[in-house]
Amino acid sequence: MKKKLLTFININLGVLLVAINVHFFLSPNHLATGGVSGLSIVLNHLMPSISIGVFMIIANVALFIIGIIFLGFSFGTKTIYASFALSGMVWGLEQVAPLSHPLSDDILIQLIIGQCIAASGMAIVFNQRASTGGTDILAMILNKYFSIEIGKAVLFSDLLIALSSTFIFGPKVGMYAFFGVILNGLVIDYMLQKFNTNKEVVIISRYSNEIRSYIVQELGKGATIHTAKGAYNFEEKEVITTILGRKEFSKLKHYIISVDHKAFITVHNMNEILGQNFKRLA
Repeated sequence: MKKKLLTFININLGVLLVAINVHFFLSPNHLATGGVSGLSIVLNHLMPSISIGVFMIIANVALFIIGIIFLGFSFGTKTIYASFALSGMVWGLEQVAPLSHPLSDDILIQLIIGQCIAASGMAIVFNQRASTGGTDILAMILNKYFSIEIGKAVLFSDLLIALSSTFIFGPKVGMYAFFGVILNGLVIDYMLQKFNTNKEVVIISRYSNEIRSYIVQELGKGATIHTAKGAYNFEEKEVITTILGRKEFSKLKHYIISVDHKAFITVHNMNEILGQNFKRLA
């Protein structure tokens, strides 16, 4: 129950950050940087009587219907909730804090700040194994029927929306929108790496049995033990290799220091780990 509540809070926090970017940074500057929000900004300019939040709700409903027709009901409840929560939060911000003009005259700095905020929010949502839906559904359809990679399909749809803003808002705003699409992808990748950083820890110690027990019993992690021979005196030693997150590594480091301050430890950051209890191979 506690884990589900934490997931719910994190999804809402991530969605709120994305909504803040849409309302305070993208919409006032007509920056359509892809996704349902970008499409809604373009449509709102063509039909200003309908708010961006309402357009996002309509677009999400339409995309989910298309997704069910072509893909079946395979989106997941978290993604469905996040997509409509984003539309609702944007609409709510429009009612609570309406804006009649941009926050400043510098579009570039607003774009950078807003996209960094939104990308952090998207990373939080992705880290909960959800997404904000929208054009992701179109990407899944292209992947299924035309074998286009999902990442490329999302980028293609976002760039198409950015291109449409060029014709409606002018080339200057369109170029900013293109830059926003690229920046968003880069920051999301960076944030996800920070969230999911694992470390390969290699330990050589006289107290390998105690350290192995601590890793398995206290941290609940696996480890591999192999025998190595020193090059200087050919003494055989046990080498422990394990994969840990940041918190587990911090606990292990303090434990090793307490039992063997002469232990030899090497640490490597791992960008991606497949198999076992980590990311699935397929």
